[in-house]
Amino acid sequence: MKKKTLLLMLSAALAGCLLGGCSGKEEDVAPTVTDISESEDEGEPEEELEEEPEEVVEEETREGMYRSELTNEWIDEALQNQRPIAVMVDNEKTALLHYGLTQADIVYEMMNSTANGEITRFMAIVKDWNNITQFGSIRSVRPTNFMIAPEYNAVVVHDGGPFYIDPYLKNPWVDHLSGGFARITNGKPREFTEYVTTGEIAKRMEAAGYSTEYNDYYPGPHWQFASESKPVDLSTASGSIDCTLVDLPFDHNGSQLDYDADSNTYLYSEYNMKHTDPANGDKQLAFTNILIANATHTQYDSNGYMQFNILEQNGRSGYYITGGKAIPVTWSKGHDMDPMRFYDAEGNLITLNTGKTYIALVSDSRWDELVLE
Repeated sequence: MKKKTLLLMLSAALAGCLLGGCSGKEEDVAPTVTDISESEDEGEPEEELEEEPEEVVEEETREGMYRSELTNEWIDEALQNQRPIAVMVDNEKTALLHYGLTQADIVYEMMNSTANGEITRFMAIVKDWNNITQFGSIRSVRPTNFMIAPEYNAVVVHDGGPFYIDPYLKNPWVDHLSGGFARITNGKPREFTEYVTTGEIAKRMEAAGYSTEYNDYYPGPHWQFASESKPVDLSTASGSIDCTLVDLPFDHNGSQLDYDADSNTYLYSEYNMKHTDPANGDKQLAFTNILIANATHTQYDSNGYMQFNILEQNGRSGYYITGGKAIPVTWSKGHDMDPMRFYDAEGNLITLNTGKTYIALVSDSRWDELVLE
């Protein structure tokens, strides 16, 4: 049967050649089934390529505005080259209420001392500092902050600090403004009365001879953002879990972030009350993205002075949280000016959603007390 079938096929092929004027040359042979399928496959990528540009086109442009490199939100294009500031904000209960924090693009919170219940302190990254009316109260800085602020080419705003910061002040990529800001009578001890007020940053930067624009030490944009038309959805990501509550192991102030589905943000509370901003209509501090990094720390002395060991190249654990979901990540950082990079379980650099970001450094000694649910 096989021989008979083969003879029939050869006869059919010969007949085809005679009818079609077959020359017998390989290049003149009609396409085989394989050739035809390859031709059809070549057309498929063209259809996919036609769809991809449509997603790019969906991104609107706005005259006189650009998307912030810190939040991906639309802001005045006059700010495009303006470097941000990194403001140290006291987080003792006596310092409340905090002024201006809702104007920050990114807020870091971390243990500031191993003493006093491991009290935390904020470092607020602010791009549009010309619009500050009152910000703070401001307080002293720690070495860790001088290892993070250069990621943004930010000028650190603070009031002094321990002598442990001295080596960092000598680094050419560090610019800072220390003390001498407005004192506002508020019925509190003097250490809780210093605030950045209208116009002070511009005057102080000019007096210090600092450029208000990104300088040669600027490492470039820090984050990658998803399109607003196609935001990040972590529900299908590896290791994804529901996360509408972030309860941080900061016993002194009890930092907590609760997911608000209506605004698609996490609302910040501490000391068992909402964190509101009297300088901006009593708005509650809210974030679209949350990053939590597990970090080791070094204690300098018995007074509680310390620093986080954030120059980590092997990757440490953490979480990325947005839209009511959380995924495990790893993070690394090679140099003070290198951005702290966060990667998903597949090793891909994470993509943030448009909006403000909260970043917490949590000591590895307290990591097991972190609650996500």
